[in-house]
Amino acid sequence: MKRTVEDGYDAIAQRYLDWSSRIADDPRLRYLAEFDGRLPDGAQVLELGCGAGVPCGRKLAERHDVLGVDLSREQVELARANVPQARFEKADMTALDFPEGTFDGIAAFYSILHVPRAEQPALFANVARWLKPGGLFLASLGTGTPDITEQWLGVEMFFASNTPAENRALVAQHLEIVVDDLVTMHEPDPATFQWVLARKD
Repeated sequence: MKRTVEDGYDAIAQRYLDWSSRIADDPRLRYLAEFDGRLPDGAQVLELGCGAGVPCGRKLAERHDVLGVDLSREQVELARANVPQARFEKADMTALDFPEGTFDGIAAFYSILHVPRAEQPALFANVARWLKPGGLFLASLGTGTPDITEQWLGVEMFFASNTPAENRALVAQHLEIVVDDLVTMHEPDPATFQWVLARKD
């Protein structure tokens, strides 16, 4: 499943960037502003599934020390070119290990929905452990897709997500939920995501 995601994004890295930039009602910049505005200057920020680094990594790097990770080498190379002031590494977000309390903020834009559902609870637990007290987690999550591989943007791609209630419960085990919104955008077909902003007590 992870090789499917890696190979797929390696093949469509630039195509995905061009396609996603044409989604006029994508709300990620609005939620990014909410996240960014709550962080202190010079915050340590981790982006899980950073893609090509734009627009989110670039915006975060204007004020913060950003580390972006992505499973796709091609995505990481694009991110390094697009956002030279940030750091980017090829890595599986479910295999990362950081000391407790490393980051002020952790963000994941449309990336956790590529993680098998069985691995998502441990990922949320790790996110909470990696955050400093008062740290923030922002994520756009899927709304209930069984682990599935299907054709998407001309490649095979793996998707998986829990229902909004399950997502809410998983995050709330570790973090205080501040924002919990269901938002539909058009790709151009309608696609609904759950936007969660949560804080570590």
